[in-house]
Amino acid sequence: MHWIALQPGAQNQTAAAAPPASGLPDVWSALAWWALQFTPRVVRLEDALLLEVSGSERLWGGRAGLRQLLFEEKKPPVAVHHAYGATSLAAKARLLPGLLQTPAPELPLAALAAARPHLATLAALGCTRWGELRALPRAGVARRFGAPLLQALDQACGQGPDSYPWLLLPEVFEARLELAAQVETAPALLFGARRLLEQLQYWLQLRHQAVLALVLCWTMDARRNTASQGELLLRCAEPSCDTAHLQRLLAEHLARITLPAPVLYLQLRSVETLPRAGHSASLLPEAQRPGDSLQQLLERLAARLGQPQVLQWSPRADHRPERMQLWQAASNAAVFMAQEASRSGPGGSPGGTAPSTGPAIDLASCPAWLLAMPQRLAVRQGRPLCPDPLTLLAGPQRLEAGWWDLGPSALRDYYVARSSHSGLLWVYRERLAPSSPGFDMAPRWYLHGVFG
Repeated sequence: MHWIALQPGAQNQTAAAAPPASGLPDVWSALAWWALQFTPRVVRLEDALLLEVSGSERLWGGRAGLRQLLFEEKKPPVAVHHAYGATSLAAKARLLPGLLQTPAPELPLAALAAARPHLATLAALGCTRWGELRALPRAGVARRFGAPLLQALDQACGQGPDSYPWLLLPEVFEARLELAAQVETAPALLFGARRLLEQLQYWLQLRHQAVLALVLCWTMDARRNTASQGELLLRCAEPSCDTAHLQRLLAEHLARITLPAPVLYLQLRSVETLPRAGHSASLLPEAQRPGDSLQQLLERLAARLGQPQVLQWSPRADHRPERMQLWQAASNAAVFMAQEASRSGPGGSPGGTAPSTGPAIDLASCPAWLLAMPQRLAVRQGRPLCPDPLTLLAGPQRLEAGWWDLGPSALRDYYVARSSHSGLLWVYRERLAPSSPGFDMAPRWYLHGVFG
């Protein structure tokens, strides 16, 4: 086994109550979260943090590669002293000045916590080193000083197990940050929120999670006669661990918020998370487009323009042109596209089967622009006007649909018409059913679309 002992410098221990640069509440939490990136076996013992790294050395290129990564490339968030050892207590003892290269038998008993209450008696016996204590009869040491001293000595020399309650990350991420100065505008909160998002990324990586929803809370100046708390719920359509995307989403939402009072504190909390999907281990390269995904783009647009302004299309089984498609909020375009792909077979038809009977209207003759509501046209001597008399070029295409609805059915004859003023238009003449009122009235004409 191989242990690494870390101890914050004196200047960090005296300021342990102050928040470190990482945004965590104290130095020990920041150091422990940083250490958990490299090994799951991390424990705090008195004034030191111990890492057992023998099980993860290979992942980082061996013992030398791991040491270079720890102290040169991904440095700790605070200045630390470090030492190594085959056991946890030996590594911790070598943190004392001048003992970094000292063999285990030569380490002083003062470095062993279980021996400190008996240092005076042991010194009188001529025992000041670990090796000298091990040379004494075990039965006599147990009777005189108790079994815990022998157990600690066995553990320190590798003759007993190193058993600790390992540090675990919390189930829910929650971090608080005190701002250096009062913030009076919501977009300026992004500077402090960025530090909290960096810590969230640590948490997501270590727990192998992706976030679906999180909430940013802020505490305002209580001296103002306004609300003292505020919050922003940020929800993603798909699990994400990309903090750059979360930061852009947060910026879009904060740009639309007005603060009633200056903000003093920020707090970020995870609301909903899911296990993160692993990456493909295929030997063949996969086609990965650079940049943001479609879902991330839609989320940013919805945050900037509002959810009702970003729509997605879905087909409907109806022959009426105005009801052939449905536009709804693009809440999850990725799911919609996956469903469409699963319904489409090699030939492009649903499920790979032969295409069903086509619509009553020839879609090739439909214009690209349909009016939201058909506009009724004036009629002169049986010819529709828009605003001049229209010349019918093609048609009719007869449509009889909607008889299954409770409302009136659609009985129409569609034409392609030309207007000297408006160009090519798509119009229809309404046909009344024999049982409908006004059956003998003159037919009514409507403008339904415009050809570009």
